Amino acid sequence: MVEEVRGRLSSSNATILTEYRGLKVAELAQLRRSVRQAGGDYRIYKNTLVRFAVRDLGLDGVEELLTGPTALVFVDGDAVDVAKALRDFSRANPALVLKGGVLGETAMSADQARALAEVPPRAVLLARLAGGLAAPMQQLAGLLQALPRNLAYGLKALIDQGGAAGAPAAAPDNDSSQEDA
Repeated sequence: MVEEVRGRLSSSNATILTEYRGLKVAELAQLRRSVRQAGGDYRIYKNTLVRFAVRDLGLDGVEELLTGPTALVFVDGDAVDVAKALRDFSRANPALVLKGGVLGETAMSADQARALAEVPPRAVLLARLAGGLAAPMQQLAGLLQALPRNLAYGLKALIDQGGAAGAPAAAPDNDSSQEDA
């Protein structure tokens, strides 16, 4: 069992620890379904076995979270989606308590695990990044369009005024005199 826990901890993108004291069997089944749909796997192990696995992996800060009835949520996909599923479930079932977790190889506190649920979805973050990269390019394109446009406006105004003061008069058209000859 220790080897199984160690393997799951090391292969998962994240692991979130919860306390499930007070949840009924039907509520746990519902929780498992919602976590599975979000890309996670809700498992209950003895704290002693998890402690051995955490020590073997050298995950500092996780051992203190292993008090009371603790379940581990192994995240294979996006940790934000799983954290949101846990947050949504805990709103309806306050008996579920987030204790903390591990993101990569870094331990998270309970507050950090809750904050993970507040991160916007990946698609929104990518859209914001793309917008942030596109804005300077759009400004540059606008500036580059303004140069010839302003030059054209200036030339049109000069023509409308009849030329610049002190400029030589326009030379007669020589093409028409050559055609007559």
